[in-house]
Amino acid sequence: MRFLRQNRAGLALIGLGLVFLVLGAGRGEIELVYRKAVNICMECIGLG
Repeated sequence: MRFLRQNRAGLALIGLGLVFLVLGAGRGEIELVYRKAVNICMECIGLG
């Protein structure tokens, strides 16, 4: 319990990050980010 009391702010931020991760996945943002990453990589290699 001592660990939880000492690290409340950190645990709250981790929880908030997980909430945003789930919300983004629910909105289909994973596919969008993946598509952008592929396009950037193709441009860096010179294929696009």
